[in-house]
Amino acid sequence: MNAPGPLGTFLQARRARLRPEDVGLRDLGPRRRVAGLRREELAQLAGVSVSYYARLEQGQSRGASPEVLDAIARALLLDHHERAHLGRLAEAGRHTRGPRRPRPETLTDETHDLLRTLDGVPAMVLGRRTDVLAWNTLGHALLAGHLGILDPQDPVLRPNMSRMLFLDPHCQELYADRKGKARAVVGNLRIAAGRHPQDPLLAALIGELTMKSAEFAALWADHRVAPCDAASYELHHPVVGTVTVTQQTLSIARAPEQTLIVCTTPAGSPSEQALTLLRQASSSMPRTRTTPGEDDDTAVRQNTAATR
Repeated sequence: MNAPGPLGTFLQARRARLRPEDVGLRDLGPRRRVAGLRREELAQLAGVSVSYYARLEQGQSRGASPEVLDAIARALLLDHHERAHLGRLAEAGRHTRGPRRPRPETLTDETHDLLRTLDGVPAMVLGRRTDVLAWNTLGHALLAGHLGILDPQDPVLRPNMSRMLFLDPHCQELYADRKGKARAVVGNLRIAAGRHPQDPLLAALIGELTMKSAEFAALWADHRVAPCDAASYELHHPVVGTVTVTQQTLSIARAPEQTLIVCTTPAGSPSEQALTLLRQASSSMPRTRTTPGEDDDTAVRQNTAATR
């Protein structure tokens, strides 16, 4: 028997989260031995045969049509992001390929210039695996001031925001609602895994976090799918105290697999004042340099060059 695969495990996880009353069914059958809907109930709701749906979950059928997938999505009460994820998993199952050697992630000059101009707000550029490809001085000071300012050239050693959140004690103390942030990060990684099922570095990151963090393993098994687009977080910063920021994720036109993360605060708020103090403090602190007299622009350029 084939392994369920990503599509099958996603369907199983989503079916386990539904109760009969969620979909308008009366539970009059024998006592349930497992949580969630039974396969036959889900198949009935989707209008497909039980044997066919069972083959989908077991990884024995890889040719589900868009119409069938749409019917299953409706039966599972999937939202827009989960439906898109389901479609990507089904498409990947039709074209099974071995792991690919990923291309190095680099920043264009335009992205570098954009990051350089965002001097007054914390900002950073993340790759598709949440690797930090570059950050400005304030973004580094706000989210990872305990790390060196320059990114290492080895992608394996490059700062990774997902790894830091689950394995770095500093980042675990930074977010007041760390559990909420953790759920958001895992939901976003699920989308990345669906888009890049043959990426060995992404698979290695997920495997590492699963082995080293019981919290990550539990969240990953839930199969949550949600993008990190915009959310407000209260931070307990070791230098300036409590800061509330809205982290917005913006797409980069010429690099669709990279995202620009910008942290904003309301005008005139205590949080804006705290960021002003942090900027002053970070500008006066000694920084890791490769050459004497390096200015902020050079630092950002070297962060960029480290990804090439």
